[in-house]
Amino acid sequence: MGNKLGSIAHFLLLFILLCSLALFTPVDGLIRIKLKKIKRNETNHIESALSMHDGDYLDAFIRKYSRRESNLGDYEDSDTVSLTDYRDAQYFGEIGIGTPPQKFTVIFDTGSANLWVPSADCFSSVSCSFHSKYKSSQSSTYKLNGKPATIQYGDGSISGYFGEDTVRVADIVVEDQMFIEAIRESDDEIFSKAKFDGILGLGFKEISVGDAIPVWENMVDQYLVKERVFSFWLSGKSEEGEGGEIVFGGVDPYHYKGMHTYVPVTKTGYWQFYMDDVLIGGESNGFCEGGCSAIIDSGTSLIAGPASVINQINLAIRATGLITDECKNFVSHFGNLGFDMVAQLFKDPKNLCSRGGICSEGGGSSSIGIRSVVDKSNRLSASVQCRACEIILGWLHKELAENQTRESLFSLGRELCTLLPSPVSESTVDCAKLSTMPIVSFKIGGKEFELSPHDYIFKVGKGSVAQCVTGFRALDIPPPGGPLWILGDAFMRRYHTIFDYDFLRVGFAEAA
Repeated sequence: MGNKLGSIAHFLLLFILLCSLALFTPVDGLIRIKLKKIKRNETNHIESALSMHDGDYLDAFIRKYSRRESNLGDYEDSDTVSLTDYRDAQYFGEIGIGTPPQKFTVIFDTGSANLWVPSADCFSSVSCSFHSKYKSSQSSTYKLNGKPATIQYGDGSISGYFGEDTVRVADIVVEDQMFIEAIRESDDEIFSKAKFDGILGLGFKEISVGDAIPVWENMVDQYLVKERVFSFWLSGKSEEGEGGEIVFGGVDPYHYKGMHTYVPVTKTGYWQFYMDDVLIGGESNGFCEGGCSAIIDSGTSLIAGPASVINQINLAIRATGLITDECKNFVSHFGNLGFDMVAQLFKDPKNLCSRGGICSEGGGSSSIGIRSVVDKSNRLSASVQCRACEIILGWLHKELAENQTRESLFSLGRELCTLLPSPVSESTVDCAKLSTMPIVSFKIGGKEFELSPHDYIFKVGKGSVAQCVTGFRALDIPPPGGPLWILGDAFMRRYHTIFDYDFLRVGFAEAA
């Protein structure tokens, strides 16, 4: 009896211990860095809430014991970084560099491969003054490399030198990671007004500056993740303070619906693959016959592609805002020059008709000897043609010389200018007409991935002053690198993405 009681007591103690571990151990094997969406208060100042509330623990505990098995990777052995969403244009999370760790917010960018943060030595750039700076003297694990480095992005650049230190991403500790200590940042709006400190590239080492091994590849090489995959979920509920998550080493099944469609990586460097087609309102424009190259890029907020197709899309959604003034000036200036040149050409109809072989040399309307003809009907026909030529060219000269004709055509040209989408700058649409705009689809792996107007239109501002900006941007990349499509956050918000390093493929499924 005593042995039974002892066994029961031991069982109860073990049960209490297990319950304690379940309640106080990080949920589902993950360290979640809880960041809230940046909000503006009544005085228009930025507020940031970084605390975890008691309710978060309860919610996470419930999720752990109700979680279904992931279809790829062991989610419980993964690490998750929560992302903050700033105006659907910047998604960033927190990392630590050094010992003890110095905290930085970074863009997790699948379109580049280097890690960089501002250095304490960055004095000459205004942009650096707005962000946290890395102080190598305060880290016991820092190693100076000193090799210079420069990175040119589409909208800015940074330069500095390499260092090596411990980098912490969620609960993953990467040792001897090469990164750039930026001592100069271009003072473009992209950096001076950025809500992030630096960038952590998740591309392949083929595009890494200075042959630095990317953070993700060091995670794999140092056996820090069980499965060699990471996945992106960008929340569509940014107004509720949830920007999204990156899961390193697995996939959260609560982040997507249905099954993923996988396509192989066709060229390492970027996460590049073949796209079957681009459809506007369900109709193909034929641009992608034989396949289009595309990359999935979490560091780009928009969708970029060849100008010929992007302009078709922007015309279909009636985008305006454009290069209107420059276009109108071109119509007025070069239109007048063109009119004057053509009017001068038609000034002498007789000579022009003779030179064109319709009338004989030097012969006005009375001449009928342009060909060696003897038949009377033929001579009459030649005479009529000659006279008709002179009348028509004389009328054209008169019309082209008159201001009334010019102004009517210029008016049409200026109206067309207001409809031409800008190939580079932002184009806007009427916010009240979103429901009338077409679905734009990208056919990948035989499946059409649709984007509605609410997916590809960005709304800036509120109320009567709100503007709706198209998420499509023209970008002509020449061969051999291009033509190339870039599917950025506007696509990734709608579709959960798996980056499979093991099988060199990417997978897309409807985001939950």
